[in-house]
Order: sequence, then structure tokens, then C-alpha cells
Amino acid sequence: MTATDDSRKKAGEPQCAAMPEDWQRALAVVAHPDDLEYGVAAAVAEWTARGKEVVYLLATRGEAGIDTMDPAEAARVREAEERASAAVVGVTQVEFLDHRDGVIEEGVALRRDIAGAVRRHRPDLVVTINHRETWGSAPGSPWNTPDHRAVGRATLDAVGDAGNRWIFTEQLRAEGLEPWDGVRWVAVAASPAVTHAVPVGPEAAAQGLASLREHRAYITALTGEDPEAYVRSIVEGGLDMYAPRFAGRRCVAFELHPC
Repeated sequence: MTATDDSRKKAGEPQCAAMPEDWQRALAVVAHPDDLEYGVAAAVAEWTARGKEVVYLLATRGEAGIDTMDPAEAARVREAEERASAAVVGVTQVEFLDHRDGVIEEGVALRRDIAGAVRRHRPDLVVTINHRETWGSAPGSPWNTPDHRAVGRATLDAVGDAGNRWIFTEQLRAEGLEPWDGVRWVAVAASPAVTHAVPVGPEAAAQGLASLREHRAYITALTGEDPEAYVRSIVEGGLDMYAPRFAGRRCVAFELHPC
């Protein structure tokens, strides 16, 4: 998903700083297949092209996302689409947690699963989805979904959990994991309060388009618009959205939280 037009530059809005580059491994944690392709994938393409490692962690398989398809079949189709879309931008590790699409519960179980992934992958950077109530900051902005809010908030909490050996101790005993307090930043995508941005060049932009195109079944069910026109409007519109706040450069913008 992307933030709404009220996130575009207005007079007096602060400029976005460049995202830190002194890291090697990132873990991207979102709710559904396609969440990353609606804005983050082009930045991922830039990162992997520079030799950085990115792992995707999805809380669900998107089984409730296609009205005309049985959930079991939708889960199979959407998992395959997500793996294909990740490969387009250089991501080879895609994991699913099997929480229930549409009714993800924010709480200890979700935090435990995400903290376990942080401990396994030991990232420097964690990326997640907008955890705020709306997609924009203006009154009347579109309401965010419960799944996005739950996963975004749980991710912010789980990063702290992962570094504390006295939280989720069963992971240390039974799974052989160790605490990981090496996350330096959490970057929130599609936030209405962006602070930093990743510049995106033509090649990465093209990869971002191709990555979203892989969600063919989902896009076909979602909109009656021509799929190519739809994909271009989403990806190119997102890259242009914060350019006025980033020296005119096309970019993917984030709300960055130092840890």
C-alpha cells in the first residue's frame, strides 16, 4: 500500500534525509503478500544490487485477499506470487508465519514469532508496514487495516524483545537461538510521517514494476483497470510522491526509528 496524496510536499514540510547505508542485512516484516511490492520493492532492488541481503517475513499467506477464490487456493497462489516477486528484486529467502489473514491479533504470540525471526536472521535493519490508524495525516485520510496496524506495532515491539534474553526464553532453550540486540533501525514503509528516503534509479524502478506485476491473480481480482496501467500508477506514483522532499529525486520514503 502507499500513503495518500496528503503526504505530498506542502509548504514548510521538512525534507527527507538519506537512509543509512552502513548496514548489511535487513529483515522486512509485513502482513500480506503484495505489501512490500506496493512501495518498498524498488528500494529492495537498490539494496540487493549493492550486495545487501534482504529477507522477507510475512505474517499471513494472504488467503482472505481474493473474494472469488477459496482461501486454501488463494494461499497457494499468493505464496507463489510473493516468492516470484521477491526473486525479481534479488530476495531469495521468503518466510511465512501462518497467522490468519484479516484477523491477525496483535499480542504476545505475534511478537514471539517476529522476535524469533529477528534472532534467527540477526538483521541490522528491520523494515515494516505502516502501523498507524490511517494512511495519511490529514483529517479523513483512508483508514488503515487491522492487519497492517498489528504487524507494524508488533514488529516495533519485537525488535526490543529479540535483544532481551529473559523474554521468549523458550527460543533460546528449544530452538538454540541467541538474543540479538544488533538492530540499529526500524524503517516504517507507507507511513504518513516519513523522515528518510532511498533514491531509486531507472533499473530499480523497473524491477519494482516487475515485482508488483508478479501478483497477477491478486491484481486481476482487485481491480477492473488494465493491470499494466494499475501497476504503473502504483509504483511510479509512489516513487514520485516524495521527490519534492528529496531534492527532486525519485525515492521510497520511510519513517526511521533508531534503536
